[in-house]
Amino acid sequence: MAEVGRIQILVILALLFFSTSGQVSSQQAENSKKKRVEILHADEMIAEGTLKRLVGNVFLRHKETLMTCDSAHYFESANLVNAFSNVHIYKGDTLHIYGDYLIYDSDAENAEIIDSVILIDNDTYLYSDHIFYNMITDVADYKDGGRIIDGENQLTSKIGLYLIITEIFHFKDSVKLVNPDYTMYSDTLIYDTKTEIAYFTGPTEVIGDSLYIKCEEGWYDTKQDISLLEKDAMINNEKQIITGDSLYYESEEGYGTAFFDVTISDLTRDIVVKGNKAWFYKEPEQFMITDSAQFIQKSNDDFLYLHSDTLWSVTVSDTIGEFRLLKSFFGCRIFSDGLQAQCDSLSYSFRDSVIRMYHQPVIWSDGEQLTSDSIALFTKNSDMDRMELYNSAFIIEQVDSMRYNQIKGKNLFGYFRDNSLYKLEVRGNSENIYFAIEENELVSVNQAKCSNMDIYLEEGEIKKIYMLQTPDGTLDPPLHIIPLLRRLENFKWLESIRPKDRYDIFRRPGADK
Repeated sequence: MAEVGRIQILVILALLFFSTSGQVSSQQAENSKKKRVEILHADEMIAEGTLKRLVGNVFLRHKETLMTCDSAHYFESANLVNAFSNVHIYKGDTLHIYGDYLIYDSDAENAEIIDSVILIDNDTYLYSDHIFYNMITDVADYKDGGRIIDGENQLTSKIGLYLIITEIFHFKDSVKLVNPDYTMYSDTLIYDTKTEIAYFTGPTEVIGDSLYIKCEEGWYDTKQDISLLEKDAMINNEKQIITGDSLYYESEEGYGTAFFDVTISDLTRDIVVKGNKAWFYKEPEQFMITDSAQFIQKSNDDFLYLHSDTLWSVTVSDTIGEFRLLKSFFGCRIFSDGLQAQCDSLSYSFRDSVIRMYHQPVIWSDGEQLTSDSIALFTKNSDMDRMELYNSAFIIEQVDSMRYNQIKGKNLFGYFRDNSLYKLEVRGNSENIYFAIEENELVSVNQAKCSNMDIYLEEGEIKKIYMLQTPDGTLDPPLHIIPLLRRLENFKWLESIRPKDRYDIFRRPGADK
């Protein structure tokens, strides 16, 4: 009985083996049949063993792919096709590939097309001398140069990859995009033919009639002419040069934003503004910049540096014409070799070259400190020309650690020579305290009042004072009155907040360094 049971088990296993083998063989045969190239037509077919020579109007099919050519060699055992002359591959209704020579491995579903190759997918045309096309992944690539035409855009590169399903190109090495309005050069570029957006991940330049762009990364919408540039980014629109870590620009609107290490250079004047956030327009030309905002203007061999919370430049129109107006808000601080200043806000008119300072303004010029309710600085050819102080004008000059020359009045007018004050005119309710020094010795103290006063300076020091109209004063020995009592009303010595150099303008007023 045991022997009979053993024989039955062996029979069952054998039946299972042959049944499974039959299924595997059947599946393999079915797979082989699915992958086999079908010869649909040829004017003439010559069989030489497993090789079939096909001549004249050859028509082949493999799965959903159709191939036509003038002649072909079909290696049946290897399931390999070599096609010659007028090769045409088409898949579906949109994809067509043309060339002069084809090597097709049907098992791997790889096609290699050589000589005068054209790949057409919808409205996109790819030209190359050598293309590899994988029909499983629907990816075509070239390694020896190629060119695509998509609408008005023409792209060329040494290496390229086309994802047919997503209609996206990957380009590398000597990439060039030509459009009627500009030309783009890049090291690495991805181009979406559906959206017509180019993405770049290497050094890139865009050159147009009135536009130059460069960056290391970003994207460019070729249809809407919009770009986002990152890493060492720059835009030159012939009126401004804008640089920054990240730049967004709409060319048609002439509008952009910039972030981090932003610099805007005015190409018509020696002016530069800097900050970490900016908004700008090409027409009418204007910009706003904030976060460490800085304005820099060259004046012959000197530079004027201005810092505030926000800088806003706008083009203003009136009956005379257009002119630029720069406004600076909150915590303005100025440094140049010949003049330093501080106020809450100011405006700068490029028409008359006047800086108007508001809300507790103070100016330091050489050894003088000047304050009033508001101040106007007039420049000529980028040099300081004169200034006007309105209401409660006050001038202080330090003599020593305890003594100060002081002049005050209703209004004051100052005049510059070589960016240094040489004359002051005080008009209305003039007062002064002046310490006379001869041969470095303090000899007397003059305290006086009059209607008007003229003061002359040399090398930043008061040398002569002329009191005009009803002067009234006293001349005292230097120690007759304690120096601390020699103070005019509203005296404030503000040397501690004076900007010491171009970097000190970023110190908050009143804060310790």
